[in-house]
Amino acid sequence: MHAEFDDSLVTGNETIDSQHKELIGKINKLVDCCEQGGGKLEAIKMLDYLSDYTDFHFSDEEKLQEDVSYPGIKEHKKQHADFKKAVSELHEMLEDEEGPSDAFVEAVNKNVIDWLYKHIKGFDCSVASYINMNAHADRL
Repeated sequence: MHAEFDDSLVTGNETIDSQHKELIGKINKLVDCCEQGGGKLEAIKMLDYLSDYTDFHFSDEEKLQEDVSYPGIKEHKKQHADFKKAVSELHEMLEDEEGPSDAFVEAVNKNVIDWLYKHIKGFDCSVASYINMNAHADRL
């Protein structure tokens, strides 16, 4: 299963949306690597790159939330920490196996792709709505 950036994932923040597109591209490269029989080392490199990009992206999101005093930042940070833990567990799974297995690809789909869709549509869009409401408070 490949991830796809569609209108349901648009937050309205150009930087965050472009980073989400980039993140989805990284996830798809990892899935492609696994589905095309890429070796363990290649899959680990892809997962490392995904992990590094995720750290960069989450840092930007959290800074944006701090800048606007977003009231749900604590829970949002917890969600980010949960994702990082899931990626770490995928790393362990790859280390324990000879290469990316069907079970690994299934775990990527569940713990990365499904999580990302849910997170963007829920948490990230909530932040975007909060920012938009504050920017247009005079219209309320």
